[in-house]
Order: sequence, then structure tokens, then C-alpha cells
Amino acid sequence: MNKVNILQIGPYPDWDMEALERNFILHPYFTAEDKDAFIEGCAGSIRGVATRGDLGLSRKLIESLPHLEIISVYGVGYDAVDLDAARERNIHVTNTPDVLTKDVADFGVAMMLAASRGIIGAEDWVRSGDWSQKGMYPLKTRVFGKRVGILGLGRIGYEIAKRCTAFMMDIAYSAREKKEFASEWSYIQDPRALAECSDYLFVTVTGGAATKHIVNKAVIESLGPEGMLINVSRASNIDEEALLAALENKTLGYAALDVFEGEPDLNSRFLELDNVMLQPHQASGTIDTRKAMGRLVRENLEAYFSGRELLTPVI
Repeated sequence: MNKVNILQIGPYPDWDMEALERNFILHPYFTAEDKDAFIEGCAGSIRGVATRGDLGLSRKLIESLPHLEIISVYGVGYDAVDLDAARERNIHVTNTPDVLTKDVADFGVAMMLAASRGIIGAEDWVRSGDWSQKGMYPLKTRVFGKRVGILGLGRIGYEIAKRCTAFMMDIAYSAREKKEFASEWSYIQDPRALAECSDYLFVTVTGGAATKHIVNKAVIESLGPEGMLINVSRASNIDEEALLAALENKTLGYAALDVFEGEPDLNSRFLELDNVMLQPHQASGTIDTRKAMGRLVRENLEAYFSGRELLTPVI
């Protein structure tokens, strides 16, 4: 395969860069100070784009690349890619599903456990000397036997539900339709009704216009002052202003968040709260999974330009 010119939208780990550079000519868009001039200089040669789920690819960039044939996304989410613009040009889009599913599920459950049992605060209690000076750390909340709602029973939601089963939790889920494989769990289609009967509400729906602010003020209020909201999906799935107000007013008990609007520059109001766990979008952040994601990005590009079937096509 002759080396194909690829526009690289954001940085990747060194192990991915070494492998990509062996087979492709990379044009690092993210390093360019004058991005318009950079695109003007390479647009005529670009046949593929390597991007990330959080960066996507805009209509403007798609339209500026006349010979673009494929967009390979590093991540399961592809809502930041303008799919309409890609379809209009018959441009293929791929992502990296499955390889990160179990790590994200592990992380979501870990946040539930850490937040419920106060693990981060308890370590600070020991390190600060409060244990010896003030005595035992304040009592927290158990997890086993509680009610959990899964908003979106896709790959990740399903894996979270399986893990919660091990904690003898009462599981319900919301999805567009009832899932035959989930007969042991309760189906509650309406997100607000799901929140009403949940102690913990996991948000695992896909991102995009169809699910924007699916967790709105009404859903948050239904979860209530004893409830916990856990988001390992997309920031856009939650009305962040409504969430902040509920946390500040204590009408929501707690939130554990791995994603934020405008990240990494999150709303500073979050930093003032003691009833929220803040994580740096790292649910899939293991060496094992990131290597698998990078390999799948590369293998989709290699398959396409070798005339083989795409491994994980979106469109």
C-alpha cells in the first residue's frame, strides 16, 4: 500500500504515532498555529482523517478537503463528527467500539463505590492527620442492595448492569425499546420515571442531538436529594446548568462526572462543591484499552486503503 496522506486532528500516544507513521503520511492539524493556511497547503492531498471522539470533524473541515474518503475516530463516540456532511460526500466514518466498553463500565462502577463510601475524602482524612486528631471518618452509604437505573442499555450500560448485579442491586433501565436480553431487569422507558425509582442513575446513552439534555431539570429533581448521578457518556446528555443548580441547592445528593461541557475548562462552579466527584475524562484510560483503540483506528484506515471491508463502520 502506497503511503496515503492523513490529516491528524489531535495528538495520540507515542505507540500509535509510531505505527501510523510507518504506513501513512501524517499532517498534524493540531500543531498548526495558522490552521486555515495549514489546510490550504495540504487539502489537495488528504484522503483520510484520523480524529478523536472529543474532537470530531466539522462540516467546515470536511468541505475543505475535496478528496476526503474516510474519517477514522479514536473513541466510541462520533457525535462530534458532522455525519450529515460526511453522508453528502459518501465519506466513510469508523469508530472504536467494544474495545473500551468494559473499562468504561469498570470506571463507572468504581466512581459509584468511591463516591458512596467516601474513599477519596477518607484518604485525605488519613493524610491530613484528621484521623489521629478527630477520630473516625464520617459514616457513608452502602451500595449493595440499592436501586440502580441505567439510562441507555447499550454496550456500556449492559456491562455496568452486569457489574451491579454482583452487588445484589435492584436494576432498571431505560432505552428506546425493551431489550430481550435484559428480561431479569425492569424496563422503564421514561428517564424521569427511571430516576424516581433509582438511588444511582448511570448515564450511558450515546451523544448527539437526539439525546441532548435527556437528563434535564425534571430528571435530576426526580433522582432527589439522596440520589447519585453518574455520567460516563457525553457531557451534552446532561443539562449542566440544571445539574449545577441542583448540586448547589442540595436537591440532588451527589454527582460523579467524567465529562464536562467545554472540557478541560470546566465550569468553575463545580470546583466549589463538596457533593461532586470530578474526573478528567478518563473512563477508558487504561494502557490496554488505549492501545486497542489506536490499533483499531489504524486498522480501519489500512483496510479501507487496501480495498478491504471496514472493521467498525459507522457510515
